[in-house]
Amino acid sequence: MNLFLDYLTVTALFAFVALPAAIGLERERRIDRQLRDAERREVGPTEPRSTARPHKVTRHSYPKRWAKA
Repeated sequence: MNLFLDYLTVTALFAFVALPAAIGLERERRIDRQLRDAERREVGPTEPRSTARPHKVTRHSYPKRWAKA
């Protein structure tokens, strides 16, 4: 009976440690599959050309001395 409990304990600890890794691996595979499907798809323009487009914003750096002492 002791041997069975030892095996059961080792198996339970292994499952406890390996389960998060298996869940993470499955999540990564799902994300990879979604990215691969999105890459294969040829998506045409979904909105007409007359609609407003987002404006590209550029960051301007401040001058070296912006505050006068």
